[in-house]
Amino acid sequence: MTASVVDEVRAGGGPARPVTGGGVGAGRGFALVLVVTGLAGLLASWVITLDKFHLLEDENFVPACSLNPVVSCGNIMESDQAEAFGFPNPMLGLATYAVVVAIGVALLGAARFPRWFWLGLWGGTLFGVAFCTWLQYQSLYVISALCLWCCLAWVATIVMFWYTTAHVVRHGLLPAPAGVRRGLAEFHWLFPALHVAVIGMLILTNWWEFWTS
Repeated sequence: MTASVVDEVRAGGGPARPVTGGGVGAGRGFALVLVVTGLAGLLASWVITLDKFHLLEDENFVPACSLNPVVSCGNIMESDQAEAFGFPNPMLGLATYAVVVAIGVALLGAARFPRWFWLGLWGGTLFGVAFCTWLQYQSLYVISALCLWCCLAWVATIVMFWYTTAHVVRHGLLPAPAGVRRGLAEFHWLFPALHVAVIGMLILTNWWEFWTS
């Protein structure tokens, strides 16, 4: 079995051996997942933030990712949903994705964290994937437009969430039945793949006539 991304999970799928030293660390694979997905989200947030500033300066500015009536980043950026908390959403991404990158780098340096820290990270990724789900619904069925950079952030957050879930469940930081532990250990790649595939199918079917015309 190949499971390096979730810390060389054992075939039995049980929790890893307790980590001495007052905390739980992570394998190189999972640490790299956090770094890569954090950087991807950070890149998307940075580009969207820059384009947002350009739009504020010039209402006629057209973002480079506005390619057609469906793939139209400008429509997304000008919507109310783009400022769900009273400020541009990507500014939140700049802060949160940067934190994820920092955690991943620390783990590459053999850092260990207590249970509350890991559960906080998991809770943050859960909030992130829930917020992305809301944005996906708004994008597909309310605004009726797609932003490619937003899609990159969605995928990064989804991968980040599922692998963080696998990590905290494997180490017993988040209680779960043995079957769930084994499933996340054996098929750690399947859950994010299915999640992204479902979103892709929704995008395909929602604008089927446009894609096929």
